[in-house]
Amino acid sequence: MAHFARINNDNIVQEVIVIANSDCDDLPFPESEPIGQAFIASIGLPGTWLQTSYNGNFRGVYAGIGYIYDPTTNKFVNG
Repeated sequence: MAHFARINNDNIVQEVIVIANSDCDDLPFPESEPIGQAFIASIGLPGTWLQTSYNGNFRGVYAGIGYIYDPTTNKFVNG
């Protein structure tokens, strides 16, 4: 399963969703992210969606609601 976090204009996580790996063409991160983002847009979910790792394998930690995305480090941090 692939996990995506929707961030607002202040880089605060508003929502986290799960989509099938096949919706990301079964590719590894970071190749999976733009494909997953296109899938999310295609089902009508607006906003900025960033992939997050349930196991914390990339972007620091698994993003939760209220976490903050730091674009400088490309990581989520607990707000």
